[in-house]
Amino acid sequence: MENKISISTGGFKNLTGLQAAKYLKKSHISDIELSGGKYSKDQITKITSLKKTLNLRVHNYFPPSKYPFVINLASNNRKILNKSINHIKKAILLVKKLGGDTYSFHAGFRLDPNFKSLGKKFKSEKLISENKALKIFIRETKKISKFAKKNKVNILIENNVVTKKNLIEFKSNPFLLTNYKDIRNFFKIMPKNVKLLIDVAHLKVSARTEKLDPIKSIKIMNKFVGGYHFSDNNGYKDSNSSIKKDSWFLPYIKKNLNYYSIEVYNKSPKQLKQQINILNKILIKF
Repeated sequence: MENKISISTGGFKNLTGLQAAKYLKKSHISDIELSGGKYSKDQITKITSLKKTLNLRVHNYFPPSKYPFVINLASNNRKILNKSINHIKKAILLVKKLGGDTYSFHAGFRLDPNFKSLGKKFKSEKLISENKALKIFIRETKKISKFAKKNKVNILIENNVVTKKNLIEFKSNPFLLTNYKDIRNFFKIMPKNVKLLIDVAHLKVSARTEKLDPIKSIKIMNKFVGGYHFSDNNGYKDSNSSIKKDSWFLPYIKKNLNYYSIEVYNKSPKQLKQQINILNKILIKF
């Protein structure tokens, strides 16, 4: 069984998704996860033209908006929530147009962070209660699942990452679905077409922050998994570093899924191919 392992365009922030896809295509990387990137008015039409030669997935903030914002399906701000819903529906329709069957996005937040804060320390803001944020997130995810089902698209929701600095800054966890306990409770009540996208790097940092065992966590979370994001880090910060032959999570991942994506940044196409080979040697044993 040959698994499709995608390379994320998330590391090419100065390129449009179209430019990043073409760059990877030149190096004979044909499985690509479109994620973020620069805004371009006509890139959706042009991206669609690549579906005959590339296997394209759509993740989170793609296609990017002309006026950047952070997708938050748990927002208590109606304007941001509506923007998030509209973006997700637009992305689902793009997945359908590209001939795909899965769209993935991040779990919600208890605040509405500034787009420029992504990947950095979040500044303290007033948080809505965890119960309220979760109630909104559950309600809106169920609505999205119905829209996705009509378009024959599955939904994957990615676990968030929480650092020790976040807990100090906010005095509580500002993010939803960072640990196996909350993830288990959430996915038990989700429709069948909504599954978990385990970002193993997020899991490593969050487990250290929340004093949980990452191996125990991934084993429990695997019950709900529909795909994985792969990179590694030092356990303190989500750095999108390279995976290695002995990376901690490799013995515990499911090997019979259709969604595997590498989110390793600042590497050449040759180095990214080496990352694919590491994963292939694990998955090919299935």
